[in-house]
Amino acid sequence: MKNIRKFNIIILTIGFLAFTSCTLDGGESLNGASTSSISDDLSRGELPQAISGILSDMRDRLNTQVDVQSIMGREYYYFTSSDPRFEGDVVTGNLDNQTFYTTTPWGTRYAAVKEVNLVLSGLANTTSDFSAAEIAAIRGVLNTLKAHELLMVSNNQYTNGIRIDVADPDNLGPIVGYDEALTAIAGLLTDAANDLASGGSSLPFNLTSGYSGFDTPTGFLQFNKALTARVEAYRGNSSAVLSALGGSFMNMTGDLTTGVYHTFSLSGADLANPLFIAQNQEANVRVAHSSFLADAEAGDSRINKVTLRDTPREASGLVGTHDVWIYQSLEDSTPIIRNAELILLYAEANMVSNPAEAVNAINVIRNAASLGDYAGALTPSALEDEVLNQKRYELFGESHRWIDMRRFGRLSELPNDRPGDMVPSAVPIPNDDDF
Repeated sequence: MKNIRKFNIIILTIGFLAFTSCTLDGGESLNGASTSSISDDLSRGELPQAISGILSDMRDRLNTQVDVQSIMGREYYYFTSSDPRFEGDVVTGNLDNQTFYTTTPWGTRYAAVKEVNLVLSGLANTTSDFSAAEIAAIRGVLNTLKAHELLMVSNNQYTNGIRIDVADPDNLGPIVGYDEALTAIAGLLTDAANDLASGGSSLPFNLTSGYSGFDTPTGFLQFNKALTARVEAYRGNSSAVLSALGGSFMNMTGDLTTGVYHTFSLSGADLANPLFIAQNQEANVRVAHSSFLADAEAGDSRINKVTLRDTPREASGLVGTHDVWIYQSLEDSTPIIRNAELILLYAEANMVSNPAEAVNAINVIRNAASLGDYAGALTPSALEDEVLNQKRYELFGESHRWIDMRRFGRLSELPNDRPGDMVPSAVPIPNDDDF
């Protein structure tokens, strides 16, 4: 039980800090309630602080997970003078179950899950004057956020499994396999969707500007359905993907960047965007994998997501000539899910049953990138190649490539630049938690 108690202490500490000192969107520092006060009897006054704490901690150490997944997807390399394991362990696939790239994403995502569980407990015990619709809306938002965080863990651990039930740190639920985890996450999203559907017309708290347009029960339900579509794609359920997309914010003629985002700022105790690095740095730099440039179709405007360095950067035999230039300031937002992904999920779900419709969706993405219409074959294999290629360029650096290539059984196609380099299929479960 020693390691489980350690897990509990870490989570509660992070959660307490979130409730007491976080700011979002440049707001004032939260003064808040203790975790026990929230879980014992959630008050109307405590609710906004609790939600802000969860949203804040969902961003915590996000860069570690994005970097590891992007490196393993051979989207870019991260060279840092402080830790050579990014160009060592992560590129060779020789992953340590006691090291930051394993423990940090696991611990921080479960910290957010723990905070959600505390608020859900407080909501169940509340003596405040919340209406039935408000309680349903709160529960729907919380469980949608919880499902997202569990999916983040599952994306890393894959077939190594995750814990779904962590409500009682002294009696953690079992590790479940990948399929069971996705089933549980899908179920959580379904329950949340039902709550949001009966959640009235407004939320009894504010969300960050990253949820603009999704800050009502109806709007948040669209976000929930978008996440459901992603989960069902991972499960291989094309019909369920299409059904979920029908209730989401997917818009074939809309802005591809429309979606839900993590926000950052330089105000007070808020967080700056940890994925921003100025161009032409030497000590710390994210450099695009050479194949991103070499494989790009002529005229693809998305190549501007990387910029030519003044001088190439080399580390441990790996070389980068172009900086990753997705985020261009410390206050840029990072996507949780956006319209471009949904359109590509729609294309994927139609590849076999309705290839012409898949091509229509593909062309929306191609045309937005200054490319002509798709002119390839309408076979499932050819369309799979095209969808994966469009996701590669449209969602570059957004933690999709490794996951997509893995679920299509194509990890072996990702390039290795040095003898001994290898793309792993999963991140190990941290040893420190006695799992």
